[in-house]
Amino acid sequence: MKRALLIMGPTASGKSALALALAERIGGEIVNADSMQVYRDFRVLTARPSPEEEAQAPHHLYGHIDAAELYSTGRWLTDALAAIADIQSRGKTPIIVGGTGLYFKALTQGLADIPAADPETRAALRARAESEGAPALHAELAARDPITASRLEPNDTPRILRALEVLETTGESITSLQAATAPPLPREAWAGIALTPDREALYAVINRRFETMLEHGALDEVRAFAARNLDPALPATKAHGAPALTTYLHGEISLEAAAEIGQRDTRRYAKRQFTWIGGQMPDWPRVPETDLAARIAAAEAELSR
Repeated sequence: MKRALLIMGPTASGKSALALALAERIGGEIVNADSMQVYRDFRVLTARPSPEEEAQAPHHLYGHIDAAELYSTGRWLTDALAAIADIQSRGKTPIIVGGTGLYFKALTQGLADIPAADPETRAALRARAESEGAPALHAELAARDPITASRLEPNDTPRILRALEVLETTGESITSLQAATAPPLPREAWAGIALTPDREALYAVINRRFETMLEHGALDEVRAFAARNLDPALPATKAHGAPALTTYLHGEISLEAAAEIGQRDTRRYAKRQFTWIGGQMPDWPRVPETDLAARIAAAEAELSR
């Protein structure tokens, strides 16, 4: 059975290009590990592989979820494990690629079987988030569960709410519940690398890519999405650039200002991804090179260990 190859890296770091090159080279199939690329509404805005790229190698878990759905890490883990097993059953190499650190953590360290929150508890917490703001709930979480709170940004509303839900429902920290879980993918079953290109160069790539997205239909995607009037608490509504472009469509800011906000938010996300790699993936080999041949060589070397 072929070992899985895991490729983590910040947004716009060239993960998809590397995965595609490797898939063609070693007979692999690509599995998405990006929490925004699972939604079908934003192919351009989330930089999902193009139809031409998807035709070059089998791709799994891209654009398979409607934005009206709440797609959790647990659901992704179930879907990813099924895709990996299917790929391996056909003698192929699963290549799991993306920038969502929590997905990789769930796959390699496990995800606790945490019961769902009571609907009334969830509704009450959402109402508080709207009236008090996420930072206030983050402060409460810090007092009750400081370890979990330290891993979350003060404005990360969905995860703050989930952590508080778990506390209310189980009386235990979500971190402690997760720590007691066995990894779904044993260590010997996978090899992994983390792309760590120069930050300033990456930020320039992010800025250019956002401009390219606008040229290739990102605004039309946001316009169609806004017309659906979905619950603003849904994860898909937080796709980088979508809130600012929606504000532009409402006539409240210029397109130039919206683009600058989208670029800024994406750069900040990349910074958080670097932080995640540094703090949560200490044993993963770093690949700072941006040359595709060097990256391919690094990935193949890890697979052959």
